[in-house]
Amino acid sequence: MSKRILLLVATNILVVLTISLILNLLGVSRFLSGYGANHTGLFLFCLAWGFGGAFFSLAISRIVAKMSMGVTVIDPRQPGRFSGLVETVHALAQKAGLPAMPEVGVYESREVNAFATGPTRSRALVAVSTGLLQQMNREELEGVLGHEIAHVANGDMVTMTLLQGVINAFVMFLARIIAMALSARGRDNDEGFGLGGNWMVVMMLEAVLSPLGFIVVAWFSRYREFRADAGGASFAGREKMVGALQSLERAFGRKADENSRVSSLATLKISGRPSGFMALLSTHPPLEERIARLQQARS
Repeated sequence: MSKRILLLVATNILVVLTISLILNLLGVSRFLSGYGANHTGLFLFCLAWGFGGAFFSLAISRIVAKMSMGVTVIDPRQPGRFSGLVETVHALAQKAGLPAMPEVGVYESREVNAFATGPTRSRALVAVSTGLLQQMNREELEGVLGHEIAHVANGDMVTMTLLQGVINAFVMFLARIIAMALSARGRDNDEGFGLGGNWMVVMMLEAVLSPLGFIVVAWFSRYREFRADAGGASFAGREKMVGALQSLERAFGRKADENSRVSSLATLKISGRPSGFMALLSTHPPLEERIARLQQARS
C-alpha cells in the first residue's frame, strides 16, 4: 500500500512542478515578483494554473487509464463472453440515473481490483481486472460494480479534481510567498537569491508542501469511499456489497501471506491499518471498518 500512496503523492508533486517549469520556460515567473505586494492577484494566478493542471489531468483520465492499465474496452453491441459484465454495469448505471452508459473495460491482471474514472458522469469508464472476474462470484462482482457506479453517480472524479485544484493553488501560492519572504530577507543581508535561485527555492518548497496538501485530499478520498460503499449497497444490495468487501479482504490476506502486494489505480481495494504519517496519506479506509459500517447500517 505504501508504494501506491507514494505513487499518488509523487504524481501530484510532478503535476505542480511541471506547471512551475512551464511558467518558468514561458518567462511568466519573472513577472510574478510584481505580485509581491498584491497577494490576491498572485493567489488568483495560482488558482487558475492549479485548476488548469487538475482539470487537464481529469480530461485525459480515461485515456491514461486505458494506456497505463492496458484496458480493453468492450463493445456493448458485441460483448461476447463479457456480456454479463456489460449488462450488469448498464443495469446499475440505469438504477443510478446516469445520463449515459459508461464504457466497460477489462484488463489483464492477477490482482482482484476494479476502478472507475472519467471527466463527467456521462463520459465514464468502469474497468475490472481478470483476477477479479476469476475470483469473485456474480453477486460479489455486482457489489464491486455497484461501488464503482456510485463513484460515477456521486461525481467523485470531478469533486476530487476541484479539491486537488484548490490544493495545487495553495501549494503554488504559499511556495511563492515563502520564497519572496526569504528572498527579501536575503536582500537585506545582501544575499538575495536572484531569479534562478528564487525559482529553485519555489520548486523545493512545492515539493515539500505538496505531500502536506495531499493529506487533505486523502482525507476526503476516505470519506468518499464510505459514500461509494453506501451507494453500492443501494444499487446492488447491501449483502452483495458486504460480500464484495469480504471477498476483497480474503484476497488481500492471501496476497499478504504470499508477500506479493501489487499497486494499481485502485478505487475499491485497500486494506490494512497504516500508522503514523502513512495513515494520513491513506486514500482508503481499512476494509474491516468499511464492512462494519455497512453492517451497522443494516442493523
